[in-house]
Amino acid sequence: MPDVVEKKMFGGLAFMIRGNMCIGIIGSELMVRVGKDVYDQALTQPHAREMDFTGKALKGFVYVGEDGIMEDKDLKSWIDQGLAFVDTLPAKE
Repeated sequence: MPDVVEKKMFGGLAFMIRGNMCIGIIGSELMVRVGKDVYDQALTQPHAREMDFTGKALKGFVYVGEDGIMEDKDLKSWIDQGLAFVDTLPAKE
């Protein structure tokens, strides 16, 4: 995939697409940038929870527990959600 950059962030590893954070691995959890429009719906999915890195929920981002990404189809679904949102954003320099 073009324009992908790995970057250390939030004590883990984030994957940036065209300069925008998309997904990351923090400990055993997947961090997914889903956007504010589908944030509430994303939280209803199994093993998803608020991204509360600072103690306050960061709207538009969710953590997915490792049980929610064990199956390839589940991991792909979350990655696709992150990619779909980041595709709506302009590239950053």
